Amino acid sequence: MIETQLSGKHWICLAILLLAVAIASIHPLEFDSYLLHQAGTAFMLAALLYCQKKIGFTFYSFALYIAFLLIHILGAHYLYSYVPYNEWLIQYLNFDLNQAMGWSRNMYDRLVHLASGLLLYPVFYRLFQVWLPNLKPFTLFLLVIQFIMATSLIYEWIEWIIAIRLSPEEAENYNGQQGDIWDAHKDMLLATVGGMITGVMCLLKPPKA
Repeated sequence: MIETQLSGKHWICLAILLLAVAIASIHPLEFDSYLLHQAGTAFMLAALLYCQKKIGFTFYSFALYIAFLLIHILGAHYLYSYVPYNEWLIQYLNFDLNQAMGWSRNMYDRLVHLASGLLLYPVFYRLFQVWLPNLKPFTLFLLVIQFIMATSLIYEWIEWIIAIRLSPEEAENYNGQQGDIWDAHKDMLLATVGGMITGVMCLLKPPKA
């Protein structure tokens, strides 16, 4: 069901998000880079609330969007490259994911880009559904995938523009390339793959938003 007004369940999601921001703001790894990342959080949250009021989303779409912001907030606290997911897995599950997968770098940033496609697709689909109501679901799917690809590219451009204004160390902390010259390309590919996974699932069971 499409909802334009915030109900109790929406406010619970927002309360969880604000609590996450408050906790993440306690001694972040690098405060200036943290603020840059959280500026993106504020922008995305404002966009969500504006669109929620104007066109409405299902709660499912709203919750997935908030879930993505939560993943991003954790990354912002640890500068993405230093999220200790592998240490947590070893400590609590006795499982070394990096070793099992043959990874030599921290892969949390890859997860966030994959999640951007997986979790934001329903919101983007709803936007195109409202803007172009006469299009068939498959055409909307193609447009949303192209939109995810375009926004991923623009995000990488923004990162580049910010990075060239920083010192080399600050730029590395903010971008989190970890020495991978193909980092931006891989991030954009993962966002696209994530969107395609959710998109195909939605084609098999068309979403309401």
